[in-house]
Amino acid sequence: MAITDTIKPIKCKAAVSRAGGEPLQIEEVVVAPPQAYEVRIKIICTSLCHSDVTFWRMKEGPMAVHPIIFGHEAVGTIESVGEHVDEFKVGDLVVPTFLAQCNECVDCASERSNMCSKLVFQIGHAMPRCGTTRFTDAKGEPVNHFLCVSSFSEYTVVDVAHVTKVDPVISPEKACLLSCGVTTGVGAAWKVAEVETGSTVAIFGLGSVGLAVAEGCRLRGASRIIGIDLNPDKFELGKKFGVTEFVNPSELGERSVSEVIIEMTKGGANYCFECIGLASVMNDAFKSSRKGLGKTIILGVEMHGAPLCLESYDILNGKCVMGSLFGGIKAKNDIPTLVNKYLHKELELDKFITHEIGFNEINKAFDLLHEGKSLRCIIWMDK
Repeated sequence: MAITDTIKPIKCKAAVSRAGGEPLQIEEVVVAPPQAYEVRIKIICTSLCHSDVTFWRMKEGPMAVHPIIFGHEAVGTIESVGEHVDEFKVGDLVVPTFLAQCNECVDCASERSNMCSKLVFQIGHAMPRCGTTRFTDAKGEPVNHFLCVSSFSEYTVVDVAHVTKVDPVISPEKACLLSCGVTTGVGAAWKVAEVETGSTVAIFGLGSVGLAVAEGCRLRGASRIIGIDLNPDKFELGKKFGVTEFVNPSELGERSVSEVIIEMTKGGANYCFECIGLASVMNDAFKSSRKGLGKTIILGVEMHGAPLCLESYDILNGKCVMGSLFGGIKAKNDIPTLVNKYLHKELELDKFITHEIGFNEINKAFDLLHEGKSLRCIIWMDK
C-alpha cells in the first residue's frame, strides 16, 4: 500500500479568486493528499506580494486563470508527506518558494545560477511534475494553483523542490518574509550585485523590494544608498533601511535623474537597482551607473512588455546589466543563512511588517497595498 493511501483529503478554508480584480471569496475547499515528491503544509501565516496583485487584476489573456488560489509568501508546518520524501518530516517549520531547487540538475549544482533546469520557473497553475491540481471546491470542480505555492489556503500542497526547512526558533511572521520579497531584495545586493564595502548604490523604487535591497546594501557595508522615488514620504521610511539620500524625479525640473545621480556621485553609482518594472526607469538606472565598473541589476518585470534599449558604447565602456530573479537566492542553501543573520541581529526584519490581520480580512490586505499604506501585511490563519 502506498504511503498516500493512508493520508486523507482535508477540508479547509481558502481565499479563492473567481474573477479578475474582484474580492477574494472565503470558501471551503478540499486539499488532496500529497503525491510523490510532494508535501502538504498547514499554513501558519501568509503575506500579500505585488506579484499576487498583478495576476489578480488580470481579466483576460492566458495568465488570467480562474478560479485560482493566490499567495506565494508564507510559512507553515509539514502536515503530511508523499512518497520519496526524505528531506522533511511532519512538524517541520518550512517556507515555500516560487523558485525550485531540485539539487539534481547542473544549474542547481552551479554556484552561479539559481534557475533550476529540472523544474523550470513558470507561473504554474498546477503541480510542476504532473500538471494536475490538488484543490477542488465545494462542487468538486478543480481550483488552480499559483506559482507552485497557493498559500491563501489553510492547507496547500507543494513540491519538495519548492520547500525549505527553517530553524523553528524564528517567529513565523519573520520567516514568512523570507519566502519571497525580503529575500529577493537582500539577495540582489548580496548574491547578484555582490555589493562591496564603501560602495555607492542607487535604488530606483522604494517599495518593499527596493527597501529590502537597501537593507541588503546596508548589510554589505555600502557607504551611500541613494533612493529614487516619486513619493516624498519614502525618504523618512527609507532611512530605517539604510537609505542615506533621496531623489524625487518630479522635483528635478529639466534635469534627468541620471544627470543628478552622476553629479551626486562624481561619475555614477557603483550599483544601480531597478525595482519598478519600467523600461524607461531601467534605462535611467543604466545611465546612472559608473563607467568601467557600473552594474545595473534589474528586479522589476517590465509591466507593459516594452523592450530595453541600451547604447552599445556604454556597454563597451564597461557598464553591465544583470537580471535578478529571487535575488539570485538558492532557497535551500541561502534562506537558512538569512534566518541565522536575523537571529544574530544582523538582518532586520521587524521593520518590514506594517500590518497584521486575520485570514477572513484578507481583502483588506489588497486595499492597504493599493493605497500605498503597507510594506508587508501578515495574514494569520488562526487570528
